[in-house]
Amino acid sequence: MPLTEERIKKLHALIEKGPRARPTPYRTGQNVIRDSSSGAIVYMPPEAKDVPSLMLALVEWYKITEYDEIPVPLTAALVHYQFVTIHPYYDGNGRTARLLATFILHRGGYGLNGFFSLEEYHDRNISDYYNALSVHPHHNYYEGRSNTDLTPWVEYFIELLSSVFNVAREEAVSNSDKDLSQEPAALRRLDPRARRVLGLFLKKERIISADVAGILGISKRMARVLLKRWTEDGWLKVADPSRKGRSYILSAIYRQFIGNI
Repeated sequence: MPLTEERIKKLHALIEKGPRARPTPYRTGQNVIRDSSSGAIVYMPPEAKDVPSLMLALVEWYKITEYDEIPVPLTAALVHYQFVTIHPYYDGNGRTARLLATFILHRGGYGLNGFFSLEEYHDRNISDYYNALSVHPHHNYYEGRSNTDLTPWVEYFIELLSSVFNVAREEAVSNSDKDLSQEPAALRRLDPRARRVLGLFLKKERIISADVAGILGISKRMARVLLKRWTEDGWLKVADPSRKGRSYILSAIYRQFIGNI
């Protein structure tokens, strides 16, 4: 699957409204990122009239990197940065940039089939993530943000990938002597994060987002995203649908595995 503007718009729609949403058009007005505490301007993206040409240039640049065989992690880092710099939407730009970078990594053979989640790893230390993106002192796109030195951001991104691959290597080594082929197919389809959450049911019948956030070391928002995905996958079920007290139970097929994991 090649990277196109249409695919980017679909990724944004998926994040904001779900899998059946239509591709999201770019913003038609100016937006501003402000500090949540002081209200001061943190970043002012390019004007809406410039967004289409900047996004087209970004996609065209990505195509060139494939022909020039630029390392995939480097490409993912730069596409991620440029997307949030352009800020083509009013909301959801960061999440879309992380999903876009993940798409590029998967496409280039760096997906690790469930071991890797940019959203999860950035959430573990969100301040480092934002600090790494702040590569220029001026908040205005037209005052240097568009052509600044991206070395600090690239170093942050590559170091993050390195830590993920080290975790994957350690996991592979620890499982090298285990006979995983005897596991039921339903268990084999669970990624490492889902397996850890499955273990929560050894001690309780219901779990909430705080339980998932605690065991995975992620934010409650990211935990809710994962719980929604796992519910759609069918191995979890919503027990209490209320907004404040929402809890989850195992589906019938997975309850049989408790005690054997």
